[in-house]
This record gives sequence, C-alpha cells and structure tokens, in this order.
Amino acid sequence: MRASPIISAIGTGALALGMSVAAAPTAGAAPAPQNPTEPAEATTMAEALERDLGLNEAEATDLIDAQESALDVDAEATEAAGEHYGGSLFDTETHDLTVLVTDSAAVPGVEAAGAEAAVVEHGVEGLDDLISDLDSAGAQEGVVGWYPEVENDTVVIETLEGADADVDALLSSAGVDPADVRVETTDEAPEVYANIVGGDAYTIGGSSRCSVGFPASDSYGQPGFVTAGHCGTTGSSVSIGNGSGVFSQSVFPGNDAAFVRGTSNFSLTNLVNRYNSGSDVAVSGSTQAPIGSQVCRSGSTTGWHCGTIQARGQTVSYPQGTVRDLTRTSVCAEPGDSGGSFISGSQAQGVTSGGSGNCSWGGTTYYQEVNPMLNSWNLNLST
Repeated sequence: MRASPIISAIGTGALALGMSVAAAPTAGAAPAPQNPTEPAEATTMAEALERDLGLNEAEATDLIDAQESALDVDAEATEAAGEHYGGSLFDTETHDLTVLVTDSAAVPGVEAAGAEAAVVEHGVEGLDDLISDLDSAGAQEGVVGWYPEVENDTVVIETLEGADADVDALLSSAGVDPADVRVETTDEAPEVYANIVGGDAYTIGGSSRCSVGFPASDSYGQPGFVTAGHCGTTGSSVSIGNGSGVFSQSVFPGNDAAFVRGTSNFSLTNLVNRYNSGSDVAVSGSTQAPIGSQVCRSGSTTGWHCGTIQARGQTVSYPQGTVRDLTRTSVCAEPGDSGGSFISGSQAQGVTSGGSGNCSWGGTTYYQEVNPMLNSWNLNLST
C-alpha cells in the first residue's frame, strides 16, 4: 500500500490568502520565523514611490506628473541642442529638468523648449570617451570600477577602502588627465550576482531548504522566482548563493504557490538544472503539456528525474492542509525537492508540491501549475 502523501520538503508553516493559518510543519522541519517582516504592498507606481522614497500620496502623484511632463520637454530640448547635447538631469525634489550642452550657442533653444540649460565641457559623449580609455587600460588592483557622473561632468573612480590602489598608474596607462576624474573610496566590494536557476537549492530563514521553481520578474521588473507556498510564509527571508530575497507572495494550503522577490544579488536565467544528467535546459515558454506527456523535475535533493503527467485537478490532503488543483505525475521526489521545476520539453509546467514514495522505489509526486501563478501575480517568466 502506498504511503500517505507528505509535503516533500524540510518546510515551514504557511500563510494562506493573506490570513494566518496554523499549518504544522513537516516532521523534523525547522519552524518558520516567528515574526516575519511583511513587505508593504504596492499595486501602483504611486504606492511604490510612497513605499520606497518615503513620499506621501500627494508627493508621489506630483512626482509622476512632473516626470511625465519632463519627458516631453526633454525630447524637445534634446532636439534643440542637436550635436551640442550633453545629457539630461531631472531633480526628483524640485522637479526641475536641466539639459546640458557643450556649446553656449545651444542654450537659447534649450530654454525655449522649457528646460534649464547648463554648459559643460565633456557631456555624455566626452565622458563616454573617458570611460572607454579607462576600459582599455584594464583592471587595477584595489580599483572597484569607474562611471560617468553626468551632473558634475566628471568620471568617478572608486577604490576599495584600505586597498593599495595605484590610480595614477591607471590614469597614466589610460592616457586620462587627472583633472577629468574624481576618486572616491568605498567599503563595498562588488560581486557577481547569484544566478537564479530552476531546481537549485535555497534556504529559508537560514535553516530549512527548498528548490527554485522558475526564474521570473514581477510587474515592476524586480527579479525573483516561483516556488512552493509551503516552503515559506509571506515575509520569510531567503538565501541563495550570495543573493537574498523574501517571500512576497505565499499561498498554502488551498494552493501551494509562492513568489520570492530578490532583494540583493539576483541575476535571472531561463535555465533549469539537470544536475548530473546533462547541460541545463533552456525554458522558452509555459504552454501546458497534455495529460500523458513526458515531464521532468529538477530538485536540490535528488536532482533530475522524469515521468509522465497522469492527471490534473487533483485534490491532495496533506497533514498540513488540503491543496486543490494539483497535477499528478509518476515522477519521484524527496524532501528538499519542494518548489523545484517541472518542465516538459522547453515548456515550464509547475513547481513541486509533495507526494509519496522516494527515488529509491518510486512514488507519486504532485505539482502546482505555473501559469495560474504567473497570471494571478502578474509575473513574467524568464525565457
């Protein structure tokens, strides 16, 4: 007789439809954070500005209106400046638009278009030339990088605090005048982002582990990934490689779906990890495969396994709660694979929910369909 279905993850408690639900975690699981910090919801641009820039409702609305007007003025002023155009600056506090020019003869036209004008020596093209010269000189130990600072018509070279950076050697090699640059020190050393790949492991709250479903971005372009809802409650922190994130959406029981929004060092891919079974699979869409189709699963415990789609719309009564509209498969899975990718060919299908059995003697595994998540939360699958 087949064992009863269990949540196939070292999981946590759950939050269903925004309401706290006392769902017991899987045996042996670490508890969810007791007081997760719930992020403020922002469904409009104005609400996002209020949340992230500390504006009130009127200030946010005024800023949006002013910026939209500035775009029209900027287009006209840029055309008026012609070959002497040196860049554009918008002040979010004063709402002033300043168009830089490299010749005073262009000032009247810019001002007639409704923008303020300022004469600079380099402008964006001149600064780009300086950047190219520095790029050609190559990396210098202790130098973090360099960028054009348009508002001050200079190039900023960042050096790591405490490092013995020979900026003079860099400038000499690049043939750049020291008067054209400004050196700043920083205590932040840049590092490559964590590549978000389907099936890779991530940890919740520093203790429990699940697997990435599919990389996706939200309606504001913020990177993240879909996964299983039972892996973490809304507000739970996530670590993956040197990246971090937070569960911004999580539903369980009822459904078993979640979206983790990256807060630091997330770089999306369109890949699913096949572990020891070959190179990564590229995702090109999310067309639903017919029942009977081949489907494969990627997870951080057992890697890559395949089987067939047996049924859709199954209701499963886990000890932690009942989940509806799951898809039944003959693919095996084990704890820690939860949230991982189910894919048919190059088409994303869903994220691992739970099941019975293991990858030694087989079993039944269920997944939550991916398209309802993408549509409900206005997410863009990384393809």
